[in-house]
Amino acid sequence: MIAALKAAHIIALSIWCAGLILLPILLHIYGRRPEMRSQAGFTEFRWLTHYSYIAVITPAAVIAVSVGTVLIFALEVLNAWMLAKLIAVAGMVLLHAWMGHLIVQAGEGRGDFHLPMAGLSLLALVPLIGLVLWLVLAKPSLEELIALLPSILQEPRGNPIPARFNPL
Repeated sequence: MIAALKAAHIIALSIWCAGLILLPILLHIYGRRPEMRSQAGFTEFRWLTHYSYIAVITPAAVIAVSVGTVLIFALEVLNAWMLAKLIAVAGMVLLHAWMGHLIVQAGEGRGDFHLPMAGLSLLALVPLIGLVLWLVLAKPSLEELIALLPSILQEPRGNPIPARFNPL
């Protein structure tokens, strides 16, 4: 069962990451084509971006996050690297929502189909994907980083963490 959940998580995460890389490229390059100035070109652009976001990328994101959450609890993975991974995934979720906003903005047809901001999202997205991959594969010990935090952030409300839930 765990192997099937891991496979579903990896497949969904791969589709989600590929889609998040594809969307800025579509918005930036495809939107610059000369045939975009016609109604047929705009309809094709709108259909391609909207339905890839709604029908493929967003369901993959929901499945990846849901199955990942189930795996965290099933495997009781409560380590510091997992918290760092969840923070990076939260950044990916924010970029996902921003891409949806840019797709709506392009679909409103304000006459400017060249969206340079979509290309800039790759500058944040690619390092986040790489960070998630590194954290999962390396499972680094982040004790030195945690030691830099104030003591109030190391223990919940001044109470020590029980040994079985200790992320260190």
